[in-house]
Amino acid sequence: MDFTRLEDSYPFYLKSLKDNNDPIWQEMKKTIHNFKPDIIGISVWTTFAASAFKIASICKEYDRNIPVVMGGPHITIKYDEVAKICPDVDFLIRGEGEKTFVELVKALKAKATGLSAISHELSAIKGISYRWNGGILHNPTREFIQDLDSIPFPSRDLLINKKSYNSEDMGLLMTSRGCPYNCSYCATSIWERKTRYRSIDNVIEEIKFVTDKYGTRQFTFKDDSFTVNKKRVLEFCERLIKENIEINWDCNTRVNLVDEELLKKMKKAGCNSIKVGIETGSERILKLMNKNITLEQCRQAAKLFRKVDIHWTGYFMMGIPSETKDEIYQTLKFMKKLKPDYASLGVYEPFPGTELFNIGIERGLVQKDRMIEDFFQISPRYYYIKDVNHRIDTISNEEFVKIEREMKNFFHNYNKGLPRLLKRVKSRSSLYRHSPKTLFEDFKKFLSWL
Repeated sequence: MDFTRLEDSYPFYLKSLKDNNDPIWQEMKKTIHNFKPDIIGISVWTTFAASAFKIASICKEYDRNIPVVMGGPHITIKYDEVAKICPDVDFLIRGEGEKTFVELVKALKAKATGLSAISHELSAIKGISYRWNGGILHNPTREFIQDLDSIPFPSRDLLINKKSYNSEDMGLLMTSRGCPYNCSYCATSIWERKTRYRSIDNVIEEIKFVTDKYGTRQFTFKDDSFTVNKKRVLEFCERLIKENIEINWDCNTRVNLVDEELLKKMKKAGCNSIKVGIETGSERILKLMNKNITLEQCRQAAKLFRKVDIHWTGYFMMGIPSETKDEIYQTLKFMKKLKPDYASLGVYEPFPGTELFNIGIERGLVQKDRMIEDFFQISPRYYYIKDVNHRIDTISNEEFVKIEREMKNFFHNYNKGLPRLLKRVKSRSSLYRHSPKTLFEDFKKFLSWL
């Protein structure tokens, strides 16, 4: 789906939330009934919090006594709010959940031995919040996992409806956690601006495992900024080349974290696409975002991507608090100059835990807290917007809607340009040669995207 068109589906999403007979909820009920779980865990992202709350209520309809656990980015930041507004959740896991969830499962086994036993077990678990005696308890925060190699690979074989996933879907993985930067629109500050790494051996082992088991040739590294540690990336690339691991892969990084030597080595090792955040064409907005890059660095990175001949995506944003009409058009003008192979445009949404969220509250644009009914009535893009007709304080809503439509149409039409499409095909050509089926699947996606 074209990201700029995602919100077009939100009215249908809100409608399905209110329809208990929607096929999604019927499938959910059937799955729970057939699986007969002892405990249920739900990951929660802010944009789709309503789905999580709906699923929790379905779980409690199945069995009022079944423990429902929520975790994920939204819970880590808004755990207190969720505990207050969602009566169907029993436990909330803040931060990394691998160790916390295991300890919680073990503690719940103590329930059979008496109330005092489970009380003692729960109080010892760092990183959880839970209901107790009519109140909500928040245990101390858990320290980050330092040895990421100690975490097992994801159990991809346990996915439900596994046949609906292709080999590329199985190639999502992370080689690190955290980001040293502090962009004001991003909530990665929860990682305390530190990056922890898996060992190269561990990453290579997972790649080989996924390749052997699922035939995956295209991997996606979901690290916040893949090239923070240049030496490590070069070592990783050397291993792929030396061991003749013939895969393609893409990653996210920053314009100030690439150079010609690095990009050439990455391409030789199979990297066929890079995504970077450009965000804006305004120096003032760039500083407000606390991006710690310059427009000149963006220009230089664009030149390098073209010189090395590697497909690249530029992420752009509009609607930042205090942004003017002229500054929005500066972004459009800058995008035209940079000429990314794919240009992604997002309209700013205030996410809890970010600096811009707090700035939005100060400027009267952002609602600090929400009630559960709000999530079922408001479009996800407006969850924490105070007034949907006053999303930005420098432009009237009528004019902003007009500019937004104009920007999105331009970006979409730009991406449909033949040079961009050919560059995309070229970047995946080796994958198509290995798997003609993937070419057919991509062509179907392309037609629906149009």
